[in-house]
Amino acid sequence: MVLAAFSGPAASACPPVPDQSAQLRGLFDRARAASSESEGRLVSGLMWQVWLQAPDDAAQQVLDRGLARRSSYDFLGAMADFERLIDYCPHYAEGFNQRAYIHFLREDFVDALSDLDRALVLSPDHVPALTGRALTLLKLGQIAQARQQLQAALALNPWLSERFLLLPGGPLAPKGEDI
Repeated sequence: MVLAAFSGPAASACPPVPDQSAQLRGLFDRARAASSESEGRLVSGLMWQVWLQAPDDAAQQVLDRGLARRSSYDFLGAMADFERLIDYCPHYAEGFNQRAYIHFLREDFVDALSDLDRALVLSPDHVPALTGRALTLLKLGQIAQARQQLQAALALNPWLSERFLLLPGGPLAPKGEDI
């Protein structure tokens, strides 16, 4: 049972988060070299597979359960799982990213930014956290900062669906580039 996985002295600490930076750099290069939307989306999916690899089986079970709960709109259950994951694996960026998403969905933008900032300290090239930060800043009306965050994410993966926010007429389009 997952709840038992985090109790007792044998499970007192999450193992170190594996260094996946070389693998992600390769995927960022592939995304930038992609010549089509479908190819870019395929590489984006491979990136998600890396980010969603928890440090051990117990953490993976809690992450997967939290994701399933979020998908079925059980935000309270998902939040509890992501908080449990963060308590167990405080160096795993995806735990903070997922909790931030729940905060965002609940329109708690201040807490979302706090979690996204923590995710980015742990993993500076975490594209979903960069994108989440851009969307959160947009919701807070901080357009220039949101634009900068989205541009940073797009520098790593130009195939993000959020790229359209920067087009002329979009909410993050540079000033003076209206339709």
